[in-house]
Amino acid sequence: MSQSRHRAAAPPLEREDSGTFSLGKMITAKPGKTPIQVLHEYGMKTKNIPVYECERSDMQIHVPTFTFRVTVGDITCTGEGTSKKLAKHRAAEAAINILKANASICFAVPDPSMPDPSKQPKNQLNPIGSLQELAIHHGWRLPEYTLSQEGGPAHKREYTTICKLESFMETGKGASKKQAKRNAAEKFLAKFSNISPENHISLTNVVGHSLGCTWHSLRNSPGEKINLLKRSLLSIPNTNYIQLLSEIAKEQGFNITYLDIEELSANGQYQCLAELSTSPITVCHGSGISCSNAQSDAAHNALQYLKIIAEKK
Repeated sequence: MSQSRHRAAAPPLEREDSGTFSLGKMITAKPGKTPIQVLHEYGMKTKNIPVYECERSDMQIHVPTFTFRVTVGDITCTGEGTSKKLAKHRAAEAAINILKANASICFAVPDPSMPDPSKQPKNQLNPIGSLQELAIHHGWRLPEYTLSQEGGPAHKREYTTICKLESFMETGKGASKKQAKRNAAEKFLAKFSNISPENHISLTNVVGHSLGCTWHSLRNSPGEKINLLKRSLLSIPNTNYIQLLSEIAKEQGFNITYLDIEELSANGQYQCLAELSTSPITVCHGSGISCSNAQSDAAHNALQYLKIIAEKK
């Protein structure tokens, strides 16, 4: 739904002298452009940059609704949608229709009532928005994103984000926080590739009962690595605890993320948290004279915790 309010006559667009342009020709020449992109180009050429403001944000449990107002020159229009981006698209579309004085112009604004992200080419996909729309369509709770790790040198940062959907989760890594979120969302979407948009199904039926290991599965696992841990004293000098934990994680099907804490401990040591995507999630603290030592200590503490849980009857 979109509403518009034409405050004054729009400036003439269809001029043919060398210093001007035609909005109609712009749309025809670049049919793949979104309403926001077309309106922005119009604003750049006419020195009337569009200004977007959020008028309303109604965060319902399953169906959030946003209303955005766009002002370009003397024209003000509003648009509604289940995401901020969709509401801005619809506001921009309404403004363009007024500027063109032809309400029949249509743009390919996605319909959130029938999302089918698995059928779209990946290069045209917004995985974060697609996952949210898919959750809304099937009646699942909305995805939640948590930045779990930030590391690397200043010129090559790496971020790790955890995406939680219902009682399940996936992790994503990237050179930016946004890319890490996208990668986490893409992992979930990959699991939904065979879902028909017409079917409303339980999330458990899609991804199974667990994305990671449980305490019960650890205690009853026949895995070589976890059973070796049960017999280990975890006090042998020069043991690579990070590698050992990684091998157990691979065998038992959970992920590990390390979060380096910027603040030093009370005694001046580096600090680190090791998060295991077990069910429930496990977080262990470590400290040391360097970041690598702190990570090793966190891994050692995580191994000790897993050993206690695995041995418990």
